[in-house]
Amino acid sequence: METVFHKIIRGEVSAEKIYEDERVLVIRDIHPKAPVHLLLLPKDKDISSIKEITDDDKEIIGNLFVTARKVAEKQGLAGYKLTFHVGREGGQEVDYLHLHLLGGWDKEHPR
Repeated sequence: METVFHKIIRGEVSAEKIYEDERVLVIRDIHPKAPVHLLLLPKDKDISSIKEITDDDKEIIGNLFVTARKVAEKQGLAGYKLTFHVGREGGQEVDYLHLHLLGGWDKEHPR
């Protein structure tokens, strides 16, 4: 199923790119839930949701977390949240596996 994330990865739809390499694209969320709200999109394989991953996808998932750490560090985030939304009941709006990185709250108002 074609999604907006497929189009963003191919460059057909614009997005604010924060980081990109051959395996991952990181973009700013257009409806942020935190001062810093980024989406990490794997480019290795078309996976619609965490519900669809297999044992063969461990490297893809691990790479998302390693990239999240690197990007959070470059963004100057001392603390942050990483979340996957799984299925409509779990808040997933786009059927393309993506990791949310949220942060930027101050120490007096953490989330």
